[in-house]
Amino acid sequence: MAEAALRARRQPGDVLLIAVSKTFPLEAVREAYAAGQRLFGENKVQELLQKADAGRDMDSIEWHLIGHLQSNKARKAAAAAHTIHVVDSTDLLQRIDRAATEAGRHVQVLLQVDLALEATKFGAPVDEVPALIAAARQCSSARLCGLMLIPPAVDHPEDARPWFRQLRELRDRLIDTGVPEALLRHLSMGMSHDFPVAIEEGATLVRVGSAIFGARHYAVTAGAGDTPTT
Repeated sequence: MAEAALRARRQPGDVLLIAVSKTFPLEAVREAYAAGQRLFGENKVQELLQKADAGRDMDSIEWHLIGHLQSNKARKAAAAAHTIHVVDSTDLLQRIDRAATEAGRHVQVLLQVDLALEATKFGAPVDEVPALIAAARQCSSARLCGLMLIPPAVDHPEDARPWFRQLRELRDRLIDTGVPEALLRHLSMGMSHDFPVAIEEGATLVRVGSAIFGARHYAVTAGAGDTPTT
């Protein structure tokens, strides 16, 4: 991470690591925590809740929700997550805001942007982002802090570079139109196979799992519709 930041003439400290602990036991989180890691990412609300509850003794930990969030689970997510990376509609944003207010806490949110308009991916189209930002500025407990991207699957990290660049350029255009820079200070992009490229293109939050914890082994459920990805 530091090498990629220096190649881009950035300060290594400007890029934060989210250790994606989905499917791994709390013991793996504890081991990373003992080594100094503090930001952890989960894809599913229930797994985040279970680990947050069982790991309450790790008092400086931050739980980040990085997987798709259904509206009916917004309340639970807002009560436990430090940051939610996957806001892609005004309805979801407002649900998170109301739930965080009722819980007496603040939660950071990022807007997930779908640049490629892939049918299988979540995220807001680019033309909806300004309206989402306007809605976020009206929230009391959900605090907008940036944009998030999951690019199309590619074989080579360099093939993801144009998508990372597009997200950075979108952020810059939004700031040029008057959006306060503090609301878009983070770009959440880059995973185990392509995080150096993402950092070179401006990522401030990288979501790295298998490069830290190892390969994931998913249980095969009969009749399951979707094949999990890492």
